[in-house]
Amino acid sequence: MDHGLNESEPIKSGSFGHISSANSSFRRRSFNRYGSSHHEIDDDSVSEAGDIGERALSSRRYSESGRSRFSFDNPVETVGLPIQEHSFKESQLPTASPTSPDAILLGKDQNDECKKELPWYLTYISSRVHLAVLGILGVLTRYLLEKLFGPQVVGATGDHSYMYIDLPPNMVGSFFMGWFGAVFKADISNFSPELAVGLTTGYLGSLTTFSGWNQKMLELSVDGQWVFAILGFLLGLFLVAYSFIFGVETAKGLKWALNRTKLSSKCGLSPINGVTSQTILIIVMATMLGVLWGVSVTMLKKDFDGDSSTSHLWFGCIVGPVGVWIRFYLARFNGQGLGKAQILKWLPFGTLMANVAAACIMAAFATMKKSVNDKHFDTVAAGIQFGFCGCLSTVSTFIAEFEAMRASAYPWRAYVYTFTTMIISFALGTLIFSVPVWTEGWS
Repeated sequence: MDHGLNESEPIKSGSFGHISSANSSFRRRSFNRYGSSHHEIDDDSVSEAGDIGERALSSRRYSESGRSRFSFDNPVETVGLPIQEHSFKESQLPTASPTSPDAILLGKDQNDECKKELPWYLTYISSRVHLAVLGILGVLTRYLLEKLFGPQVVGATGDHSYMYIDLPPNMVGSFFMGWFGAVFKADISNFSPELAVGLTTGYLGSLTTFSGWNQKMLELSVDGQWVFAILGFLLGLFLVAYSFIFGVETAKGLKWALNRTKLSSKCGLSPINGVTSQTILIIVMATMLGVLWGVSVTMLKKDFDGDSSTSHLWFGCIVGPVGVWIRFYLARFNGQGLGKAQILKWLPFGTLMANVAAACIMAAFATMKKSVNDKHFDTVAAGIQFGFCGCLSTVSTFIAEFEAMRASAYPWRAYVYTFTTMIISFALGTLIFSVPVWTEGWS
């Protein structure tokens, strides 16, 4: 199929069907994360291992100027963390299957359809709707995991323990980041780049929360349990890091098994290339978003004046997508560095800003909840904390960046980045939350 593309022509942002076109492009400059005795990761590119926001959808080209992306090799084929920029050759572009969705829906020659692109505003809407829908689903999943492992059911976590209440969601989200943000990212992107970004930035980013983690450690420290607070940070980092690694290894094993049994080619999904099929997908996702928001508003009205403990959940589902959108926007600063000289380019400033900002907002509302004695305000504040702050901050992306840095030529940067995030968030949280509590004598 002739797409009229060559290496000297940029692929426009509407051409979602062409991203991640061939696994062969992923093999370029890859390295084996486990078992390799040398490092081949560009030390500046690791800051883009997690999320690069709009550039994940609008940038289609891979720079050949020596920059590479963090990736994992499995024994059969190379699979990688989000590799958003590639150089394409016509021989690498995907060919359409005769039974592709476009051929079924339109019943006409797909060559003409594949050449068409969505208008920029539909492209914009599609990415935001995917982020919102999957972000809300991430909030709901986080709530269910907190309840399941919390004091009411399993009792593995608690509000006054270094096994903090958000630890299970953070571990589960980090595990699946190893699946959908590392090993199977290329396959999902080939089917739908919006879905790939929605799963990682939207769902997994909202399932995990750094601000909730930081706030629980602040609450331990304000009660004088400093040892538990330190243990909570260190143990939490250890568990989520190994959850991510375990996710990568299990996904690599599954991918290897699928390739050995040749099931991957039989179960593969055709890329969503056509304008019509992309438009239908947007309509379906927009309908889902309307339903989720409608149910949340209805349940909030029902529970707002009652004694239900779920009212903050429904408010969180309403405001959660705003946090996802802001984090998606901030992610464009990852890999950009500071100033024209791009100082500290290896530091993911977008993720850092999102996590620190969310931690500060979380601490501010925790302080206001203690000073304002009003049930309705508590519901709104808790909803903003759980939904907006929970979705603005992320552990799954944070830990993917940590692992990328740890596998680079400068592994010490992983710990500088990690402890910079934790120390700044905790220090500002102490000023915003702990100091007023100590000063006013609040319990």
